[in-house]
Amino acid sequence: MDYYQFSFPGLNEEQQHKLLAMLSEAGFDGFEESADGLNAFIPITAWDENSFNKIIEINNVLFSKSIIKETNWNTEWERDFEPVKVYVKNETSPFAYLRAGFHPPEPTAKYDLLITPKMSFGTGHHATTFQVIELMSEIDFKGKKVIDFGTGTGILSILAEKMGAAEVLAIDNDDWSIRNTEENILANDCHCIGLLKAEAIPVEEKAEIILANINLNVILANLSNLRKVSGNGTIILFSGILKEDTGIILPALETAGINTDNIIEKNNWLAIQAHV
Repeated sequence: MDYYQFSFPGLNEEQQHKLLAMLSEAGFDGFEESADGLNAFIPITAWDENSFNKIIEINNVLFSKSIIKETNWNTEWERDFEPVKVYVKNETSPFAYLRAGFHPPEPTAKYDLLITPKMSFGTGHHATTFQVIELMSEIDFKGKKVIDFGTGTGILSILAEKMGAAEVLAIDNDDWSIRNTEENILANDCHCIGLLKAEAIPVEEKAEIILANINLNVILANLSNLRKVSGNGTIILFSGILKEDTGIILPALETAGINTDNIIEKNNWLAIQAHV
């Protein structure tokens, strides 16, 4: 599967975040952020020119387009990938260390995670994944059943198992993400993660913890199913929500019978801890 790479130079941080959110909703599933620009990736077969042109018009940005062959994606990724350290409150050692197989482990990290994204979104570099990991650090996963909706690389599912989850269901609608997650599960020697390709959470599933690191539109469209698979006291972590959409997501959660407990912010992105 070949990808288009769109490069957007000369963007400030706010422009990057807004453009990334809109592109992710339009099917883009890989991103690289830098100090002054953004690279965005989408399967050639998933690219919609009309939708893309509308986003460009709204944001008034310049771009260049190139083709990334499946065979050279790893080379492109390995050239720029750096490990991610996630620290939590009052700790001097990393809570989680996210690295590729060619990086040495970090012996001081509580959880050492091997991740090879291969175009899947969710390496820990972006604020949304980073924030969910921060919230996960304060939750007891031992013996719990977990649903990871929009798993991407499988990073959150893998961390959930390492934190003691008894059963994890990783869901994504993208073939590449499913294959990538399967590879990362094997690389991390995980044994209780099931994979499901689906657009929505099956209502027959039940979970004590739900991880929903996606985007606003997908979250809103699935609130009913999220509520149905939740039991009394189920914890739900939402991410992929821009700060400017606070006035949309919070009333929607309340209407769905989901109670907001905590909101954190990073680079204009929100992560929400809630419960049923």
